[in-house]
Amino acid sequence: MASALAAKMGFNSLIRKQAKYFKVKICTMESDLEFKCELKWKGKDLFDLVCRTLGLRETWFFGLRYNVKDTVAWLKMEKKVLDQEVPKEEPITFHFLAKFYPENAEEELVQDITQHLFFLQVKKKILEEEIHCPPEASVLLASYAVHAKYGDYDPEVHKPGFLAQEELLPKRVINLYQMTAEMWEERITACYAEHRGRTKDEAEMEYLKIAQDLDMYGVNYFLIRNKKGTDLLLGVDALGLHIFEPENKLTPKCSFPWNEIRNISYSDKEFTIKPLDKKTNVFKFNSSRLRVNKLILQLCIGNHDLFMRRRRVDSLEVQQMKAQAREERARKQVERQRLQREKQLREEAERVRDELERRLIQLQDEAHMANEALLRSEQTADLLAEKAQIAEEEAKLLAQKAAEAETEMQRIKVTAMRGQEERRIMEQKMLEAEMRALKMAEESERRAKEADQLKQDLQEARDSERRAKNKLLEITSKAIYTSPGLPSDSVPQDLNFSRENLSFDFKDTDMKRLSMEIEKEKVEYMEKSKHLQEQLNELKTEIESLKLKERETPLDIIHNQNTEQGTSKHSNFKKLTLQSTKSRVAFFEEL
Repeated sequence: MASALAAKMGFNSLIRKQAKYFKVKICTMESDLEFKCELKWKGKDLFDLVCRTLGLRETWFFGLRYNVKDTVAWLKMEKKVLDQEVPKEEPITFHFLAKFYPENAEEELVQDITQHLFFLQVKKKILEEEIHCPPEASVLLASYAVHAKYGDYDPEVHKPGFLAQEELLPKRVINLYQMTAEMWEERITACYAEHRGRTKDEAEMEYLKIAQDLDMYGVNYFLIRNKKGTDLLLGVDALGLHIFEPENKLTPKCSFPWNEIRNISYSDKEFTIKPLDKKTNVFKFNSSRLRVNKLILQLCIGNHDLFMRRRRVDSLEVQQMKAQAREERARKQVERQRLQREKQLREEAERVRDELERRLIQLQDEAHMANEALLRSEQTADLLAEKAQIAEEEAKLLAQKAAEAETEMQRIKVTAMRGQEERRIMEQKMLEAEMRALKMAEESERRAKEADQLKQDLQEARDSERRAKNKLLEITSKAIYTSPGLPSDSVPQDLNFSRENLSFDFKDTDMKRLSMEIEKEKVEYMEKSKHLQEQLNELKTEIESLKLKERETPLDIIHNQNTEQGTSKHSNFKKLTLQSTKSRVAFFEEL
């Protein structure tokens, strides 16, 4: 089996030597790239090709990492690619990642692409829990990640459930609380809405500014032993070397800043660090493998070089990059202001249009109501006219009956003389006839009055009809010429704004104002930091009652203890470095 494997590897090696090129696959945080490389290429040739492809100029932070046996290694720039312990299969896979981290992301990261790559890598490490992040900071970071992806919050677009498929919080944080996905989304969205007005690049930078204060940010951990054989962790980062207990990656027991280290070397598995103070004993420890020592040395040298570089005047290339970045930011700021003004004008035009549409609908409703009132008036007038005609006819009929009753009464009077009995009967009939005549006369008079009243009501109905018609004409006239409730001079003649109204000149005054704004931002830095801490405390208070204490990890408990004691990453480092180098070395050896 072994001989067959060796034969296969030898065959592959022979094929590779006969070929003129070899293929590589570069995995970045966003996409995969494939290249054909010449056999003679060194690591720097491949690395430069990747950087040119990405448009990256701040190359000193990054490297090409590959897997080798049970650990990882970084491609050496000065050696040929194929002479290193890279994978034998083609295409050879490398991961383009940040190898070194800045001390202050806002000051050191110049290019947008550099900032974006750091943002993606740090976010991935936090979600995969390679960097411990407290719950309240996780929610705030998630809100900036959402802003970096979606831009400004818009309640009409970003409705409940729009984050359902997003991975925004570490699983440890989700499991630590009795909260549903909807409850987490509600809190993240509430923070997200407060970031309105920032660009996506600014949101990414805010994410990094918060993340860089996390205890495990930018730290590479290695298992080591001191002279007594105690298992410890060595942490290498932008500030120096830190010694941790294996179960506590948050709080170092002692630290050695780069400015106190004179020399770093290793022999086999023993690593030696010589302090700047020659009177102090050297700092020695052992690692499990020679390959790990090589990796530690690479990270130490690179971090130390960057530490010293930050404390020197920027090179001409960096000065040029920063100047270009400032110009680009200024241009983007002016462009953003112009777009903001255009947006305000557009919103104002839409507001006026909506107001006009509202008034038009209101006038249409009023016109419709007037038409209905007019129709009702016409119907009422017709009905009253019909009733008046009927009443008049009934009055005429009653008058005719009254005349007939009078004639009948006269006839009865004439015939009443014929006899006493007949007279009595006739008198009785006459009395009845008189009463009927009286009632008919009264009814006739009542009907005549009713007819007069109906005529009067008809006249009033016609007057009401005439007024309704005049009101309709008045309302229609107002709808054509102006909008009630708005000043006549505020109603635009055309809802389409001309280009002249939306133009904006790029003037020197804009640049001066921008400079003043930048200075103002510097002055307000401390106030923003205070606001950030208040925001984190508020988030922590909101979700604290839903925490399941029994699910806290050891790192959660340590973080809570540090918070209660007021210990932060930077304060602890400052406190440890105030101790003498000699006492720190002695403390390390006694651990």
